Amino acid sequence: MKAVIVRAWGGPENLAVADLPDPTPGPGEVLLRVRYCALNHLDLWVRNGIPAYKIPLPHVLGSDVSGEVAALGPGVTSVKTGQRVAVAPGRSCRTCDFCLRGEDSLCARFGVIGENGGPGGYAQYLVVPEAYLLPIPDSMPLDAAAAFPLTFLTAWRMLMTLGRCGPDQWVLVLGAGSGVGVAAVQIAKLAGARVIAASTSEAKLEKVRALGADAGILLPKEDLAKRARALTGGRMADIVFEHVGKATFEASLKCLRHGGKLLTCGATTGYDVPLDLRYVFARQYQILGSTMGSLAETRQVARLVSEGRLKPVLDQTFPLERAREAQEYLAAGRQFGKVLLQAP
Repeated sequence: MKAVIVRAWGGPENLAVADLPDPTPGPGEVLLRVRYCALNHLDLWVRNGIPAYKIPLPHVLGSDVSGEVAALGPGVTSVKTGQRVAVAPGRSCRTCDFCLRGEDSLCARFGVIGENGGPGGYAQYLVVPEAYLLPIPDSMPLDAAAAFPLTFLTAWRMLMTLGRCGPDQWVLVLGAGSGVGVAAVQIAKLAGARVIAASTSEAKLEKVRALGADAGILLPKEDLAKRARALTGGRMADIVFEHVGKATFEASLKCLRHGGKLLTCGATTGYDVPLDLRYVFARQYQILGSTMGSLAETRQVARLVSEGRLKPVLDQTFPLERAREAQEYLAAGRQFGKVLLQAP
C-alpha cells in the first residue's frame, strides 16, 4: 500500500511517500480502506520528535480517519465489508480501573493512533479493532466523517465532562478558528452558553460568528481581558477554553470570574507559561487539563454529528502524496476548520 512515513524526526522534509506491506486484520479487527485522514497539530508535534513519545521509525501519522471496511478479521460481527465508518482515535488497555469506569484517557497505556497508539491514517489501509469503529450514516460524506473525531471529542470532554458547560454561562474560546476551536464554539452553543471567540484573524472571527459565536476578540489588536470584561458586562468568563499556551495563558486567567474554570488541552505557542498562584487561590480558579476522551464520549459525539447537531468544518483537502504541503499549510495557521488528506 501507499503511505506517507516519517523517516526521521524533525521538519516536514522528513515526510516521504513509501510502499508498505498491506496490513492484515487479526481476531476482533477489521481492515479499513482509508479514504480521508484529517490533520491535527498533534501530527506536527509527533513529527518533530518530542522525546516522550518514544515511537520507532518509520512511523505513519494520522489520528482522524474515515473509509470503508475492506475485510473482517476472525470473530467480527458488528460491521460488514463495504460499510462506511469513521475511527475512534484513542486506544487504552480496557482493563485497568480507569478504563473500567469509562475514563479511558486516564489509562496509563492510553495512546492515539498516529501518535503512540499505533500507526495512523496517512496510508491506503489501516487495521482497526472492531470496538473503535464508528458507523456513519449514508448522508454523511466521508471527508466530514474524518473531520470530527479528535477535535470534537477533545472539545466535548473539556466543556461538557470537565467544564459542565450550560445555559447562562460565558465561554471564551481561544484560537477559535482552529479545528478544536470550531468544535468548542459549536458545543458551547449547543449547551446554551454565550460564546466569545478570540482569534488573530478577522476573517476567521466572521466565520466563527456564522457558527454561532456571540462576539469576537481580535488578537493582539484588542486587549483580551479588557474586551472580555466589556463583552460580559463586567462578569468575566465562567469558562476559558485554552489550547494556545504561552501566548495567551496569562491573559486567559485574567478573563475568568471568581471560581471560573480554565480548561486546557494544548500548548501550540509554548508550554512554559507564566502563572501567578496568588490569582489562582485568591479567586479560586480551577485549571483543568484534558486529553482526548473516552470511547463512550466519542460515540456520543459521533451521534450528535450524525444527527447534524454538530457540524465539522472542512477547509482544504490535499492528495496523500502532498502531506508535506498540507502540514506546512496547517503550521502556517491559514486554515479555518480541518485540513484533510485524501488517499488514492
